[in-house]
Amino acid sequence: MTAPLAEIIYVLLVIGAGAFIRAAVGFGDALLAMPLLALVIGLQIATPLVGIVSLLVTIVLLTTSWRSVNLAASWRLIAASAVGAPVGLWVFIHVDEWVMHVVLGGVLIGYGAYNLLRPGLPPLHSEGWAFPFGFIAGILGSAYNTSGPPVIIYGAMRRWPPDVFRATLQGFFLVNGIMIAAGHALAGLWTEQVLWLAIFTLPALTLGMLAGIAAQQMISPAAFSRVVFVLLILLGGVFLLP
Repeated sequence: MTAPLAEIIYVLLVIGAGAFIRAAVGFGDALLAMPLLALVIGLQIATPLVGIVSLLVTIVLLTTSWRSVNLAASWRLIAASAVGAPVGLWVFIHVDEWVMHVVLGGVLIGYGAYNLLRPGLPPLHSEGWAFPFGFIAGILGSAYNTSGPPVIIYGAMRRWPPDVFRATLQGFFLVNGIMIAAGHALAGLWTEQVLWLAIFTLPALTLGMLAGIAAQQMISPAAFSRVVFVLLILLGGVFLLP
């Protein structure tokens, strides 16, 4: 691996911070890591790298919450995302990187603003709504590792209890993450540099998760989430700069 030392340290810090946020609130690692990494190492490296490390975090977190997964919702979301994933991979490979930056910036700003404003979205009473939300999640996940927003909005509109909400997210992220990582590998995105960076991030990933789990007991999840959402909006704005 020929990446400069400063670049490697930066990647370690970003991955560790993402793992901390994911362990503390249950989501947000890829949303934070993708824009920060893409600004320095580019989307071609950031996308497969985040796909790998996010999958590892999901496996660890799901070991303690798998009993609360809403299986009825999960299989619909996963099936729809499997259809959307090839579309997202095609977008990632063929669409100009500047266009992808604009889309990713828009997703970050929209998602951050949604969570800060908390508009009174109507409840969804049919499980069938999982299919369009899952399809969009599959596209965003494969292209930008940002499958979370559509699924989180769907879960909020379904009025899932907190434990079910958190566990179902991890269950979806596990299967969706495996599909995304496999797609990246088959498309040749798992380069030597990506794999070496993934290995080097393991200590930072572990420390970030342990700190995030500890933070759950000391920090108000609502207050912590608001800080994260403001940061996402700022990062989205950076991506929209010419």
